[in-house]
Amino acid sequence: MTVRDILKITLTLVIIYLAGGVILASVYSVTSPVIYKLNKMEKEQALKEMMPDADKIEKLGDWTLRDKPAEYFVAKKGDDVTGYIVQSYGKGFGGYLTLLIAIDKDLRIQKVKILSHKETPGFIENVNSDKFLGQFKEKGLDNIKLVKVETTEHIQAVTGATVSSRGVATGAREGLIFLIDTLKGGIKNENPPKG
Repeated sequence: MTVRDILKITLTLVIIYLAGGVILASVYSVTSPVIYKLNKMEKEQALKEMMPDADKIEKLGDWTLRDKPAEYFVAKKGDDVTGYIVQSYGKGFGGYLTLLIAIDKDLRIQKVKILSHKETPGFIENVNSDKFLGQFKEKGLDNIKLVKVETTEHIQAVTGATVSSRGVATGAREGLIFLIDTLKGGIKNENPPKG
């Protein structure tokens, strides 16, 4: 093989890599805005699902949990605050679970939704069920404790998915603690929460 052959092969590979890079950049520039819009619409829909009675949901700010960025929102009907929505994370068996927690003015959880996860499909189905997530409704900070026995006062773990159950309960509890601390720290609120 001569020097000329080596240069020819090298030049051919460089041209192929550059063409591939240009194609990838073009595809990204076209799809990125579409993906951004879809993610934004999906987020707005999820927020509205958390507080369906609210006329508007406004972002109050950002916070960090386990080095992961999260947001929190206020839900209003007219000028009255109806509640809050906090994004949170819990450590599951396969990785982090991303959660949304709807919290009323009395600082009681109204709804928990799992937005994303990396859990085993068969196990997460039981955790992501109305039976499990429904246990969080009307629970305050003192009642968000995961137990393995039947209970109505606390949160009963899903058999076979205790780690995922714990991740949801921990994420919901930490989101509620954050909101309580933030509200006591002075979020401007026309209707301050009781307690």
